[in-house]
Amino acid sequence: MLLIRVFIVVALLPTARIAIAQVRRDFSAPPETAASPTSSGDAASDNIKWRSPSVAQPGTTLAPVSQQPPAQAPLGQMTPAQLAAPAPVTTPREPIARVTSGSGTLPNDAGQVWREYDITPYTARVTSTNRPEQAILDWILRDTGYEAWHTQPLAILSIDNRRLVVYHTPAMQAVVQNLVDRFVNSEAESHVFGMRVVTLKSPDWRAKHHKVLHPIVTQTQGTQAWLLAKEDAALLVADLRRRSDFQEHSTPHLMVNNGQSKQISANQTRNYIRDVLFKADAWPGFEPQMAQIDEGFKLEFSPLLSVDGRVVDAVVRAEVDQVEKMLPVSIDVSTSVARQHQKIEVPQTISTQVHERFRWPAEQVLLISLGVGPTPVPAPQGGINVPLISSPQRADLLIFVESRGKLGGQPVARQPGQREASLYQNRY
Repeated sequence: MLLIRVFIVVALLPTARIAIAQVRRDFSAPPETAASPTSSGDAASDNIKWRSPSVAQPGTTLAPVSQQPPAQAPLGQMTPAQLAAPAPVTTPREPIARVTSGSGTLPNDAGQVWREYDITPYTARVTSTNRPEQAILDWILRDTGYEAWHTQPLAILSIDNRRLVVYHTPAMQAVVQNLVDRFVNSEAESHVFGMRVVTLKSPDWRAKHHKVLHPIVTQTQGTQAWLLAKEDAALLVADLRRRSDFQEHSTPHLMVNNGQSKQISANQTRNYIRDVLFKADAWPGFEPQMAQIDEGFKLEFSPLLSVDGRVVDAVVRAEVDQVEKMLPVSIDVSTSVARQHQKIEVPQTISTQVHERFRWPAEQVLLISLGVGPTPVPAPQGGINVPLISSPQRADLLIFVESRGKLGGQPVARQPGQREASLYQNRY
């Protein structure tokens, strides 16, 4: 019986060696050209291939790993940064709105015409900003309105540092032409404006100088504005300087390129504890969350001279912010080890804002009063006056704006017999 078993094993040994060799060749061959797992060689078995799961099937497309949407955490476990991040881009969906290619021509049912304005005389001489042409665009929108370019009739407004392209009605083209002339005019290359920011604790200065103040209309509640002769303005400033509550917070000489904006500011940053974040893996079990708040004033002035340089259009924007006090709140941050509390602070603030447009003769002085409000401006001893115990200080904030004429030239004077330009004031 033993001899019979040995004979069977010896007889089957070559067949086993062939089968093992065939299996080795099948697994060592590339997935696309792997041999059939059987040795029959028929047509049905030849279509069966050994394929790796990572290899794409014929006729399918796999998106690159970088384009596949990343796995997201559950909504309740996402951080504020993850919630604010835009949704991952997936395959584009079918549009809902009906979209057509149109007629391929610009309609001119309202008589629109195409005009291109050369603005290089202006953009070449303004080096204080990287995009001086933005000022031209801003003034066009101020004078014409945003809706005039985004409703009917069809309009186009495009600009770069060399040209301004306008497609609109002839009436609108005339408005744009006048504004562009005011920018490219070489007589308004550099104009010097004197600007003073003054605070007084009491508004009673009006009683003494009321006769020389010529009021003009303003739109902001609590704000007043006047026009003064330059001689009267000089006497007013000299008289205010003698008061004990007088403070000046800016330079009286400010050079501004025609049409550009200039900012002056005095700010101070205050640090405070806004919140606490609980951290079980760190001692003492929580972490104070710090924050900053700015207080002070910021004034932005954007002037634009007329072509003859005798009228000034200007946008004045002022913001005053003051922290009246910090309100404390005690947060329970007790742990299993100890009972403890952490104080956080909530700022109590007050703000005043003015955003108006004025037009006045260049030979006069514009005086603007923001009314009695917050005064987070540098005190005479230095620093920002932010009382902690007593009530916050209040003051009347005054802004003097005076045209000093062209840089290196003489102040602009009105010719005999010439009428003053009509004044208008409207909200920006």
